[in-house]
Amino acid sequence: MTGLVDELSAIAGRAFAAEGLSPQFGQVQPSSRPDLAQFQCNGVMAAAKQLRHKPRDIADKVAARLRVEALFAKVEIAGAGFINLDVTDEALALRAGTMAKDARLGAPDHGAGKAMVIDFGGPNVAKPMHVGHLRSAIIGDSLQRLFRANGWMVVGDVHLGDWGLQMGQLISEIEARGTAPIYFDADYKGPYPEESPVTMDDLEEIYPAGAAACKTDPARLEAARKATFELQSGRAGYVALWQHFVRVSERGLQREYGSLGITFDLWKGEASVEGLIGPMIDDLKRRGLAEESEGALVVHIAEPGDKKEMPPLILQKSDGAVLYGTTDLATIIDRVRSNDPDLMLYIVDQRQHTHFEQVFRAARKAGLNGKAMLEHAGFGTMNGPDGKPFKTRAGGVMKLYDLIAMTTEEARKRLDEAGLAADYPAEEREDIARKVGIAALKFADLSNFRLTDYVFDLGRFARFEGKTGPYLQYAAVRIQSILRKAREQGFATDGRPVLRSPEERALILQLLMLPEAMTAAEDKRAPNILCDYVFTLAQVFSRFYAEHHILSETDAALRAARLGLCGLTLAALSKALDLLGIEIPSRM
Repeated sequence: MTGLVDELSAIAGRAFAAEGLSPQFGQVQPSSRPDLAQFQCNGVMAAAKQLRHKPRDIADKVAARLRVEALFAKVEIAGAGFINLDVTDEALALRAGTMAKDARLGAPDHGAGKAMVIDFGGPNVAKPMHVGHLRSAIIGDSLQRLFRANGWMVVGDVHLGDWGLQMGQLISEIEARGTAPIYFDADYKGPYPEESPVTMDDLEEIYPAGAAACKTDPARLEAARKATFELQSGRAGYVALWQHFVRVSERGLQREYGSLGITFDLWKGEASVEGLIGPMIDDLKRRGLAEESEGALVVHIAEPGDKKEMPPLILQKSDGAVLYGTTDLATIIDRVRSNDPDLMLYIVDQRQHTHFEQVFRAARKAGLNGKAMLEHAGFGTMNGPDGKPFKTRAGGVMKLYDLIAMTTEEARKRLDEAGLAADYPAEEREDIARKVGIAALKFADLSNFRLTDYVFDLGRFARFEGKTGPYLQYAAVRIQSILRKAREQGFATDGRPVLRSPEERALILQLLMLPEAMTAAEDKRAPNILCDYVFTLAQVFSRFYAEHHILSETDAALRAARLGLCGLTLAALSKALDLLGIEIPSRM
């Protein structure tokens, strides 16, 4: 199913082409003045400037061709040459009926035959997830859902931080404490215990203690570096201990992400590409792409036209150690070999943009990225009322499960205030509170363009009115209730949509904009476009509901048509909210 805006743009493009002009001038968009027209085409002004003709002359010719199209109820010229367009009610009703029969609701399929890897998450082994991981997780999950819905074959990778000095700090701290001595016995040949000697709670305490010791004691830092080197050289006891760290951490991380409804296809980390780094460096040196600079090995990536200095990507420091850029470059090689993607999309804090620009330039220079486009989609920070990154009341970094517990508690309060779910079983009520809390959290984040910082205001985000996740959940639950009551009364609910009022017309127009919203959100990597779409849809439906009899309508055919419109609205609301990772309770 072609989106309505795309269909209108194609028609207008043909009209321009018939006048010897580029069809690109025929781009149509929803009108900025819906009181004057449903759609507008502004291409005449650009065409007139290019040809040095009077805009009105071109507009008259293009409009004359559009007026013969049966699709249009109105074609008018406004101002110097803007073309205003209205579509007939019959055409809108027909397309709404087609959309209702389409399981994909007209979702674009321009990703068909294309593959992508989306890198988001990035938590570290042995550390609990905290609020700093939230935006990457929420934005990344929404984008992977969106790309899949638009036809892409998507592989989501959590990309764990599971290598480097932090592992040596953990190992050396455990050795210093004298626990799990079997892993430090150089004469022991194995096998090592299957059960981990440390839990996630243990790691949460051990890691900061080890890191602090390394900062104050040079001998401890040297021990951590030695342990890191021996781990990466394959010392059996250290590898076995590291494997426990990873498995224990993965279970905890899967629980944390699962509480947000987020899943990954791959649970790879930096260590997974360790075997690729040596051959990659040798290859880059052999081709003259890696060279020494002040004792380090670097790839120069500055390009003509750079407006600011672009430092080289360091592959190896003077002591032979590799950095994040090195493992990121090797990870690109691994993803090309494993997935052959058309796109690799990295959802990481915008403050890392220079790092990714260095890595991407090096990959392209060396031809390591295959056919894949490399793209960093950064994001801003979630801030507290003081405008600084969100913290606990004590000033520390808030753990993710504490934040989720806080939002769930706020959701319970809001349910009480609204008198919702009061007499439901305790288990169901708790499930509703959890879903409402997560919706408040996700929608608050996603409704802002990802590059902007925003202030986290839980009291406002958890309300059942205004532009919030709970408001949208309630709108969907209300429609579910209408349709459930209709079925209980034996009413037909699949009538063909009809347009007899401005409210019905506005609702169908908004429904038909779903494919365009999905396209725009993908093109701009911007879930906030979907948030704007679904909020407007809920508002338009509310006006339709307020002005029309539905269950009380005595005309059976009209009642069925309006119930059909309710069903289509629920389907569009559900789809958009699912793309945002928001669950809808069955009732409230």
